[in-house]
Amino acid sequence: MKNWQNILIRPDLPLEEAISVLDRGGLRIALIVEDNQKLVGTLTDGDIRRALLKHIPLNAPVRDVMCATPHVADIDWSKDKILSVMEDLELLQIPLLDSDGCVVGLETLHGLMERRTVENPVFLMAGGFGTRLKPLTNACPKPLLKVGDKPILELILESLAKAGFYRFFISTHYLPEMIREHFGDGSQWGVNIEYVHEEEPLGTGGALGLLPKEKVDCPLIMMNGDLLTTVNYRGLLDFHLEHSSVATMCVREYEHRVPYGVVQTDGKYIQSMEEKPVQKCFINAGIYVVSPELVNSVNAGERIDMPSLLEKQIDLAKKVAMFPVHEYWLDIGQMDDFKKAQQEVELL
Repeated sequence: MKNWQNILIRPDLPLEEAISVLDRGGLRIALIVEDNQKLVGTLTDGDIRRALLKHIPLNAPVRDVMCATPHVADIDWSKDKILSVMEDLELLQIPLLDSDGCVVGLETLHGLMERRTVENPVFLMAGGFGTRLKPLTNACPKPLLKVGDKPILELILESLAKAGFYRFFISTHYLPEMIREHFGDGSQWGVNIEYVHEEEPLGTGGALGLLPKEKVDCPLIMMNGDLLTTVNYRGLLDFHLEHSSVATMCVREYEHRVPYGVVQTDGKYIQSMEEKPVQKCFINAGIYVVSPELVNSVNAGERIDMPSLLEKQIDLAKKVAMFPVHEYWLDIGQMDDFKKAQQEVELL
């Protein structure tokens, strides 16, 4: 929030003078305020360029070209939430307001990126056989199959490291030595990696029982090691915390077109007919946030999949939230998916 007071200007200031304030401030934004620093708009490089293209004179007041409905943040928001909003909206700066709508600060993307370390641990599931991708997986675990020039699991780890996560656990089973050899202790990526090994497949939920419970001291992000996605992990954590859930499951909307006319009946009589309808539902996206409470509930050696584990929590009247993933998402389960990933790797 450095030097934000230097970029406060009045709405009647001529555009030419506002440009000078913008240049001197070095924050690529000016905040237009009235009495008591009440925000009425913002002025950015883009606003100025658009004004010049419209041949608006430089002696015109700032109010004629400012953005009167800027995106803002509440001073009580956490840094993670502010960063999540800025990343979602692709903002470089965002004003901080108090409850009266008065400016009390400014956050910049650059400033937040400098302090983006996240303490929440991450658990990557990398023990599967990848049977449906044979023969590619005959001598290579699926997470190490390359998409573009990097293994799938490396792309996942890099995206999480970029978001500020540095505490990683990786579960292994099939060809574990290859995964350990590739990733080591994680120092190459500036993170720390610990491994847990399943002597026998325990299912996605059962693998939680192998984690060192004392190191899961806050909500843990858990993710299948064969997914490519640009999901906002920080936004996911914020969502989980806001909903006070024992777990949050990421879901993806799935559409299926029935290739026939569907007939709705009541006994022997037809009520309605719909030709080739599209049915929509949510599917499990293979990404979760789980509380330490849930991790502690899984015993070492217990075999259970995540859906069954979450159903048990629901039966106990615990809250399990769902987080819709609208970002890019691809589950590399079959050969067609693997080929699609090669074509779409530039989207990551």
